[in-house]
Amino acid sequence: MSRVAVVLFTSDLRLHDHPVLRAALRDADEVVPLFVRDDAVHRAGFDAPNRLAFLADCLADLDAGLRDRGGRLIVRRGGSAREVKRVVEQTGADSVHIAAGVSGYAAQREERVREALAGTGCELRVHDAVVTALAPGRVVPTGGKDHFAVFTPYFRRWEAEGVRGTLAAPRTVRVPDGVSGDALPDRDTVGHVSPGLARGGEEAGRKLVTSWLHGPMADYEDGHDDLAGDATSRLSPHLHFGTVSAAELANRAREKGGPGGEAFVRQLAWRDFHHQVLAARPDASWSDYRPRQDRWRSDEDEIEAWKSGRTGYPLVDAAMRQLAHEGWMHNRGRMLAASFLTKTLYVDWRVGARHFLDLLVDGDVANNQLNWQWVAGTGTDTRPNRVLNPVIQGKRFDPDGAYVRRWVPELAEVEGPAIHEPWKLEGLDRAGVDYPGPVVDLAEARSRFERARGLD
Repeated sequence: MSRVAVVLFTSDLRLHDHPVLRAALRDADEVVPLFVRDDAVHRAGFDAPNRLAFLADCLADLDAGLRDRGGRLIVRRGGSAREVKRVVEQTGADSVHIAAGVSGYAAQREERVREALAGTGCELRVHDAVVTALAPGRVVPTGGKDHFAVFTPYFRRWEAEGVRGTLAAPRTVRVPDGVSGDALPDRDTVGHVSPGLARGGEEAGRKLVTSWLHGPMADYEDGHDDLAGDATSRLSPHLHFGTVSAAELANRAREKGGPGGEAFVRQLAWRDFHHQVLAARPDASWSDYRPRQDRWRSDEDEIEAWKSGRTGYPLVDAAMRQLAHEGWMHNRGRMLAASFLTKTLYVDWRVGARHFLDLLVDGDVANNQLNWQWVAGTGTDTRPNRVLNPVIQGKRFDPDGAYVRRWVPELAEVEGPAIHEPWKLEGLDRAGVDYPGPVVDLAEARSRFERARGLD
């Protein structure tokens, strides 16, 4: 009689460098590749249209890859624990394999699956370093603390520890007969999707990796903050859905070497850093990691101006419009937009984090929430009161205004750095330009923030 194992795919929608799948194939003669469209994700409000569309691409591509190897993907809808147990009962599987996660939802899913399998004789095996390059908790500070609260010492240990080796994709995947599933989700039925949303799937992700490693990455150290140059990898959606392996990406970037490769590997370590913080402090997804006794403001008109890209500060507006159009934003734009909301408008970071999660195709709890906290000064930033000035940032990272002109067409005729201070341009209103004045005075806002934080 054939031995059967179940692989519960989650944020690891790939076949290359997949420790979970490889372990299941070693354990069993046949494997059920299972993905559950969990109702809990919908109830939590995390099934935003952009991510659902990208997910549909990922599942279609994963199914195609499995079929090329003699298998297929089983997609079901409902509770993960219930559907896993049903498959185990139908197939007689004696092991279920899943990648470890760090969010509260991932922890609850793992516990529910474990409880559902109790008494069935089926073992749950949880695999580390699948979603991240290095497992959260793999390195910890001396002195008994359970995680690093500052990135630099974490990165030193991360580099010294090293990343696991890369695994090849399996050649064959045999799926037992008689296991049924639902139809694959359709990208076109998920609701309003950002018009410039990228395509998902492992094939698209691996092509993007190859292009990145053999070209733009070489200039990453010098160009990663160039907003108009767009010299970033754009791999974050693929890392979020696991169509690209963080460990494989770190290994290949190190093999290419050079300053660009080193700078890029450092960004992968930042991603791991946030995961290890959230693993140790799951409440940081919605609670201040380091409370500052903030007395947040809530001006609905200002918040709406920020969301719609109508603050009157061109670089902030360009970043927010890129988010709406692509479901993605340049990292420098993310930092500036977050700083403007939390420190210039002095609005609770949770308002911004929620809006980003509604639109970002790469929006996940660890990176989105903890990056927002870093910028807001309630997280791990060692300079919690820094404020990013949108005019200075614009002149530094978009010096000739090309990024702003791309996303704020109202100002397309304004040349050079003057575009970052349109309120100073003579005759702009008379020219019929439909662009708002500043929603707030920067100097007054800075003074208000410093008083609120007790810095005056």
